[in-house]
Amino acid sequence: MVDANQENEGLAWQIEVWNRISQTYVSEIDRRFRPVTGSVIDRAALLVGESVLDLGTGTGAVAEQAAVAVGPSGRVIALDISPEMLAIARQRFAGLGLDNATVREGRAESIPVDDDTIDCVLASLSMMYVIDRATAAREIARTLKPGGRFLASVWAGPEECDIVLFQQTAGRFAGPPPVAGVGPAALADAREFLGELEAAGIHAHVEKQELGFDFEDFTSAWDALAGVTTAHLSADQQQEAKDAVMAAMYPDGDGPRHFRNVTQFIVGRA
Repeated sequence: MVDANQENEGLAWQIEVWNRISQTYVSEIDRRFRPVTGSVIDRAALLVGESVLDLGTGTGAVAEQAAVAVGPSGRVIALDISPEMLAIARQRFAGLGLDNATVREGRAESIPVDDDTIDCVLASLSMMYVIDRATAAREIARTLKPGGRFLASVWAGPEECDIVLFQQTAGRFAGPPPVAGVGPAALADAREFLGELEAAGIHAHVEKQELGFDFEDFTSAWDALAGVTTAHLSADQQQEAKDAVMAAMYPDGDGPRHFRNVTQFIVGRA
């Protein structure tokens, strides 16, 4: 159990991180995550006219696809804790003329949506960073209509997922987050969260798929995946972190590298 002070500190820390990394998502991350976001949409099997909640929408990449799928008669609520991410999502929707997509600031533990109003809740690569997932499970169940669907994507562990290996290796030099249990591999073993969903009234299971993306060299991978979050390290610490990642993931030296990322899809129904 996380006490209120720790939770507030952890939330403030995460908001600051996501605000700082928002432009990196636009320039580097969103296009590389397309295999994951596309698979989330495919598995969700959204229908015209449905109501969708996108938890942890980030720059709105999943919400955009959902808004197209449900059409003008449907609606999409894009929720995130980061004002900077939401500003980008808002611009994305406006630029595409997606009047059925709206943004709201908020978190999974306290969703600003009425009871029994959502046909499908999506959470693409965001549940790993939720501080209190048991409360989030109850909130997700509260918002879903009877028979409503839940579809989340989360990374597998570092032995199967190169992005997790990269971020964990670099992250060792940045110190632990203010709260335990959050991070890229937090749901590599999803059994506890499946139990929390079940207790909330959502029966769910896990499906796995190997997806991936490429970087042309180490520097481009570092800048996209670790450059912002390790920016506060000293020059010596930065170099130590880079050396550790190079040793773990680039044993043959710098050059192009394919990142193999096993993704777990949590598929549930209320």
